[in-house]
Amino acid sequence: MKLIHRHLAATALLFPLLLLSGCMWSTRKLPVPKAPLIEQSAAPAELVRQLNQRWKALQSLTATVEIQASVLKPKQGVATDYTAIRGIILIRKPEMLRVLGRVPVVGTRAFDMVSDGKNFTLWIPSKNIAFKGSNTVKKKSANQLENLRPGFFLDALVVRGLEPDDWYGVVADSETVEDAARKHLFTVPEYVLSISRHKPDSRELTPERVVTFNRDDLLPSQQDLYDSDGNLETQVFYYAYKDFGTGMYPTKVVIKRPLEDIQIVLTVGKVVENQTLSDGQFVLEPTEGTKIQNLE
Repeated sequence: MKLIHRHLAATALLFPLLLLSGCMWSTRKLPVPKAPLIEQSAAPAELVRQLNQRWKALQSLTATVEIQASVLKPKQGVATDYTAIRGIILIRKPEMLRVLGRVPVVGTRAFDMVSDGKNFTLWIPSKNIAFKGSNTVKKKSANQLENLRPGFFLDALVVRGLEPDDWYGVVADSETVEDAARKHLFTVPEYVLSISRHKPDSRELTPERVVTFNRDDLLPSQQDLYDSDGNLETQVFYYAYKDFGTGMYPTKVVIKRPLEDIQIVLTVGKVVENQTLSDGQFVLEPTEGTKIQNLE
């Protein structure tokens, strides 16, 4: 053991001596990331204020999208990509959601889903089946896809404000990204907002969400959402914001579900905020003869 320690000590001494001696060295160029043209600054309280203000102002959202889903098998290195379909998404606070997908070319319904925040119905006309159940999984299925609930979709499409009992912290960070087309690196400065909540009757904090803001526009670029056990449930990436006339919204939203190995990519064509949406627009009645399967 003493011999090993002496060897390590000798190596530790040798390396700085080589640097100081000026011999046995060469210089090579490293890629220098390009800095952004704009880099805004905001105090943590200001970031939270803007997020809360945006959430408070939003009452409803109507979006026309293209939906492309993939089932991933990372261990096998295989991904199954499903044909992209056109869709319409309706959201009305606090928890109302409807997502309607249409078969390409034909235009008939591929699926139709509604949720009131407590219960949901998912109808697939081509299979003559409708799934109904609670938005909270009471008994997990071996089929991970059956454990999906509409709540993750709503949480991914809009970035909620903070609750009064939420705790938060903000750190400044930066990410180095490669632009393959232009063959250079560029730096993306970020603010990372971590949101936690106390467990009931405990001083322990559990993660709720992590929201990342690009500092060129101070808009959310990523949102990570966790379950009650602290597991990462959903990752959402927001790209290429556009002013649709009623507010800024990303033109591409990528939703990843690591536990189920699925990915949903939304290409957003149009967004209208705070349009009046009636109760009837969140009612779904499958046709007579549809098989109903209840999920626990």
